[in-house]
Amino acid sequence: MVKLTNFSGKKVIKILTKNFDFIFISQKGSHVKLRKIVEKEVITVIIPNHPELASGTLNNILRQAKIDVKDFLR
Repeated sequence: MVKLTNFSGKKVIKILTKNFDFIFISQKGSHVKLRKIVEKEVITVIIPNHPELASGTLNNILRQAKIDVKDFLR
């Protein structure tokens, strides 16, 4: 299993919007909501805009976004 470390919320948001076609929906405090529609399915993820995300948090975000870790790291 690949360990996800040293990713900030800002960097994750940039990768998801640029490489995986997510769009910014809203922000409440330090949490950013992104959304994507795939084959009539709405995928929404909440990303804490923190200086560093815990690896478990990032794993959960990727699982909810239906993105493989290897694809994310490319």
